[in-house]
Amino acid sequence: MIETVDRPHWNIVAEKLMDEVPASRFDAWIRPLTAQFDDHILTIKVPSRFFLDGLKNHYGTRLHEISCELLGDNTQVHYEIDPTLSMREEKDNEPKKASSSSSVDGFIDPRFTFENFVVGSGNEFCHAASRAVADKPGEIYNPLYLYGGVGLGKTHLINAVANELIKKDHTRIAYRTGERFTNELIQAIRNGSTDAFRNQYRQVDVLIIDDIQFIAGKDRTQEEFFHTFNALHEIKKQIILTSDRSPRELTNLMERLRSRFNWGLVADIQAPDLETRLAILSSKAELAGVHLDKDVAHLLASRITNNVRELEGALTRLTAHATLTGRTIDIDFSRHVLRDLLHEEVRAISVEDIQKKVASYYNINIREMSSSKRTRTVAFPRQIAMYACKDLTTMSLPEIGSHFGGKDHTTILYAVRKIEKMRKDSDEFDDEMIRIIGLLKQ
Repeated sequence: MIETVDRPHWNIVAEKLMDEVPASRFDAWIRPLTAQFDDHILTIKVPSRFFLDGLKNHYGTRLHEISCELLGDNTQVHYEIDPTLSMREEKDNEPKKASSSSSVDGFIDPRFTFENFVVGSGNEFCHAASRAVADKPGEIYNPLYLYGGVGLGKTHLINAVANELIKKDHTRIAYRTGERFTNELIQAIRNGSTDAFRNQYRQVDVLIIDDIQFIAGKDRTQEEFFHTFNALHEIKKQIILTSDRSPRELTNLMERLRSRFNWGLVADIQAPDLETRLAILSSKAELAGVHLDKDVAHLLASRITNNVRELEGALTRLTAHATLTGRTIDIDFSRHVLRDLLHEEVRAISVEDIQKKVASYYNINIREMSSSKRTRTVAFPRQIAMYACKDLTTMSLPEIGSHFGGKDHTTILYAVRKIEKMRKDSDEFDDEMIRIIGLLKQ
C-alpha cells in the first residue's frame, strides 16, 4: 500500500495512523511518503521543505509516538527531503492520459475497482447505483450522492467509477476532495485567477468530490460550487459526491445547494454485516497472499464491526507483525497484536462520549446538552443523546438525568419513548439512528 524501501516497519506505523485520520488527509500527508528503518532510526522521506513543515505540524508528534509504540521505545524519527518524490507527486497530479485518450485531473487509485469491491446487504444498492453511473454517465442518477460513516467503501466506489470511465474515449475527469477544492479556490482568489479555476472544473465530463461536507459553512466555496454544479448539470455532465451524512443533515449548507444534491440519487452505505466482513477479510488476505485461519477471521469480523478500513488495517498489522517476528497468525497472536483495537471495540461508552458525538453530529455546542433550551435544534439532539444513553449504557434514568443538567427521570423516559416511536414510524429516521449508534460505538 505504501511505497517504501522498508515496507514491514513503515507499514505498521502508517496503518496505525490510517485508523486515526480521515482518508483524504491520509492520502495527502502520509501516502506520498517513503521510509526506511535501520538501527532504531525510522527515516521518513518527504518531497519538499514545505511538505515537511506541514507534516511535522500536523502529525510529527503522533508519528513519533506510534513509532515508539510499535517499533520500540528507543526509536528515533528522522526526516529527509527527497526531490524525486516531489517530481513524482507533481506527475501524479498532472492530468493523466489513459490508453483510451481519457484524461484525469487528480489521483485515481487504480487498486479500487468494481471487481475487488465486496458487495453485501449494506452496500449493494450503492454498488448498483455506481455501476449504473459508470455505464451511462450524465444520463442516470445525476448527481450521485453517496453518504455513510468512515471506512465503509465510499471512496472505493467512486474510484471504481472513475477507473471504469477512464476506459471510455475522450472522457475528462476531475477528482478532488472537498478540502482540496476549497484550498484551490482560496489560492485562486489570492492569485486573481478565479476565471481559470472556474474553467478548470466547468469543462470536464465528470466531476467527483470526495467529502463534500467539508464545504459546509464556507460561503464563498459553496457559492462557487453552486455555479459549477449548475453549469455541469445543465449540459448533462456527471457529478458524483460523497459525504459522511445526508444532504438534509448538513446544517451549514446553503438550502439551494442542498436541494440540488437531492436532484439525482441520494444513497447511504451502511456498515457491513458479519458475512460481508468475513468476505472482505478473505478477499484482502487472498490479495496479500496470506493464509488467514477461520477462527482469526471470525474474531476480527465479529469484533471490528463498523469500519471496513479498520478491518483491513487490522489484517495489515497482523501480517506485518507476523513477517517481522516469524510467528504464525493464530488466535493468541492476533489477540496480542490487536489488543488495543479489540479492546476499543468493546470499551464502555460513557455519557460524555455520547453527548460529545451527538452534539458534533448535529453541530451544536456540547454545553447545550445540559442546558434548559427548548428550541428544536437543541432539544431534539439532546433527546437523541438521552435515548442513546439508555440504549448503550447501564445507567438508570435518574443517573442519566443527572448528566443532562439534573433533568428529572420522567424527562429522560419521555425522550426515550419519543425516539422509539419515531424509529417505528419512519424508516428514514430509523436508518439515521442506526448510523448515529454506529458512530457512537466507534
